[in-house]
Amino acid sequence: MLFPLALLAAAPTALACLGYTGGVPKPTGNVALKAPIYVKAGQVYDGGWRKFDRNPSTCNGQGEGGEDDTAFVVERGGTLRNVIIGKTAGEGVYCKGGGCNLEFVWFEDVCEDAISIKDDRPGDVTNIIGGGAYHASDKVIQHNGCGRVNIINFYAEDYGKVYRSCGTCQKCAREVYVEGVTARKGGEVVGITKSNGDKATLVNVCTDAKTPCQNYSGPGKKDGAC
Repeated sequence: MLFPLALLAAAPTALACLGYTGGVPKPTGNVALKAPIYVKAGQVYDGGWRKFDRNPSTCNGQGEGGEDDTAFVVERGGTLRNVIIGKTAGEGVYCKGGGCNLEFVWFEDVCEDAISIKDDRPGDVTNIIGGGAYHASDKVIQHNGCGRVNIINFYAEDYGKVYRSCGTCQKCAREVYVEGVTARKGGEVVGITKSNGDKATLVNVCTDAKTPCQNYSGPGKKDGAC
């Protein structure tokens, strides 16, 4: 049974569960990538709802990949929108340098991580608006930098964690704001490390997760709800 959250502790509202009910958009075409597409600072890349795969595949299950294994690398101030990323992309999208914008980016079958946010600094804001991800055995969004991530109207199904702040990277206060997100058949919507100063805000989140916001005291060490 799905239940909504409003500001974590506030009274639930039925409106939170009236959002998108799933389904990857039908692609308008297919693109086989031999290398990542780079979206430079200030650029907007609109995929026109095409599906992007890596050929040959760079997916190695939960084996850690790198930048060369991605479908897209979006640099600071860049915007990626209206794309579907296939299951052969080992690392999905890197938001490199922080402050990037991902709008209506879909992942049909997540390999390692769908979105990795790297090298953002305090005060930087990364926006993930719309879109969604399926079949992420671990994380959908991995946050390694030190800024803020806004996740708005995102959809996740069959996942381990929608968002996880890094507990082994540079020690800093990471912030995540989650609103209008639907997360079904998964683990945690958000995982943070409060001892680092991490902060999470969940507003009108519709989920069946047992612990929507999980605090960690170390890698893999759960320490109660946040």
